[in-house]
Amino acid sequence: MLGSCSYWVGRLLAATWLIVFLSWPAQAAIQTFGPFKVDDAHPDIISLDGDIDGGAALNFRRAIAAAPNAKLVILNSPGGLVQIALLIADDVNQKKLATFIPQKAGCYSACAYIFLAGIERQAEGELGVHQISSDSADLVSAQLSISDIIDLLNRFDTPVEVLTAMFKTPPKEMHVFTPDEVARYGINRRQGASTSAVAEDGGAQPSEQSNPASGAMEPSPAPEASAVAALEGASLSKLSAIEEYTRRPTRMAVFTGLDLFGDDITYVRLDDAASCARACLTMSGECKAFTFNIDPQAMRGPNCFLKSSRGTADGNAVAISGQLLSGADPDPKPFSMGTIDPKTALFDNVDLPGGDLSTRPFGRNINAQQCRLACVGDNRCIAFTYLKRKKECWLKGAVGTPRYGEGMISGLKKVMTFAPASIISLE
Repeated sequence: MLGSCSYWVGRLLAATWLIVFLSWPAQAAIQTFGPFKVDDAHPDIISLDGDIDGGAALNFRRAIAAAPNAKLVILNSPGGLVQIALLIADDVNQKKLATFIPQKAGCYSACAYIFLAGIERQAEGELGVHQISSDSADLVSAQLSISDIIDLLNRFDTPVEVLTAMFKTPPKEMHVFTPDEVARYGINRRQGASTSAVAEDGGAQPSEQSNPASGAMEPSPAPEASAVAALEGASLSKLSAIEEYTRRPTRMAVFTGLDLFGDDITYVRLDDAASCARACLTMSGECKAFTFNIDPQAMRGPNCFLKSSRGTADGNAVAISGQLLSGADPDPKPFSMGTIDPKTALFDNVDLPGGDLSTRPFGRNINAQQCRLACVGDNRCIAFTYLKRKKECWLKGAVGTPRYGEGMISGLKKVMTFAPASIISLE
């Protein structure tokens, strides 16, 4: 048994490094123009990170020249000069760019004008507004500035509630819109949408599939043509600029010995774990996770399972799984669970007498895998014995002395801790 475990550990480590090696992107150049940045890896995005100073309007035009196909402006700024922000906002609106405030970011004061100029806009971080301030006591100049602000914000279809909050909040204070206000006032919007509320990503409906790594109840493979269409049919061009950005994975958490069970979108046969990871990445955010079966003895059927969610965790020595994380997702934390590894913890022709949780079998006409999963899902269960001939499943709360039992399968639960073997940056 020890030699078998060492073998699978080696296989898993090799597969992990294969993903790291093949998935690691080439280093892309980042061009900086004052507070604006353009990453060659994502030429459709311009980032604002910092104060809006006197040179920001010119620097924004330089950023646009460096990224002529930009569709989205990411905002994180405490604000700055009002007139300069209005010039940038006008450019954003004229070029029909979308604007986005990520979680844990903020767009305050003059930055809000740029956000509101977006042809599409979404605030997941903080959006803050207040009255303009000036060192000058020139009332005429202040009125002209307010006139410019109202003119542009009306052109951007700014909700009247936003204008009210802006002009009621003193310059030394900040009105930060709550999520409820963002939704109620219609601050977020999609181009061509009938409502400004942002539609939630429903994703694919979960589908029940067998355990992909164990092979104990192998699903019927999807037709090859259908699988290829599923992988090739997803196109980022069908998504809005904001949807594309929020769906775009920034990291991949890789787990060894962990099977993400169920919620399969599709399943295909591929050469290696790296190819499985790439297939998931090509699906424009629809694929959130994958599990690859590295067992070389599994010569037929699907071995790459692409999933709409993380699914249910299950231990399996022949599985390598990946979870795609967006910029808003935290890194996965280690977790512990009781598992019965179908590759290392099942014993043929072994009976575990006594210790039954019930005087009746858990179920009839079920298979050994269903029996194993029933024990995994029951905190009272520490083992099971399955009778092949009768198709009976006996869940155990205690383990007696093992003995020979022809046509029986027994499994022992073990508490295992799972943590990402690596978290790979995809930026």
